[in-house]
Amino acid sequence: MVSMAAVEHDDIDRAMRAVPRREFLPRSQRPFAGQDRPLPIGRGQTSSQPSTVAAMLRLLRVPLGARVLDVGSGSGWSTALLAFLTGPHGHVLGVERDERLAAWGAANVERTSMTWARVVQAEPGVLGMPRENGWDRILVSASAPALPRALVAQIGYGGRMVIPVRTSLLLIERLPDGRTRATDHGGYRFVPLIQD
Repeated sequence: MVSMAAVEHDDIDRAMRAVPRREFLPRSQRPFAGQDRPLPIGRGQTSSQPSTVAAMLRLLRVPLGARVLDVGSGSGWSTALLAFLTGPHGHVLGVERDERLAAWGAANVERTSMTWARVVQAEPGVLGMPRENGWDRILVSASAPALPRALVAQIGYGGRMVIPVRTSLLLIERLPDGRTRATDHGGYRFVPLIQD
């Protein structure tokens, strides 16, 4: 019998092959796309190392058809990976604070032809993108100094958020009774999450 973890692992591997990192890097960084390390994408931001992105996606457990928020979408690579995982019945929204990165990330995602995903510039003073009934999944690719209540409030019932807080990667789950549960999944380093 094949375990659920093995199936999810295969899905992440498939997504990584289908959505190559190289297409979401500045031309000068493309020769290094296959290296398992963060790469600069400009504006003081990086493309996270693939093994870290894969670990975050495994924790997130993105189901087909999910509504997903990608906070700090940068080049759009994580947004496109999430879109591959949700499939065409899903909805993926990447938000990025930096205007130039948001425009570049939006163009990168548009080129994938996954029309159920897009990147927008974050609204000033708003962390994430509040929506009625919350999001099924939230991926945060920048480190917060403390768990942001504003993002926790955006997790829908039965939803999950993966977020680095200081140097720990946390999984936050919204339980059926509305409470949240946090579990720590090891140490990582990310660029800081800027909260207005």
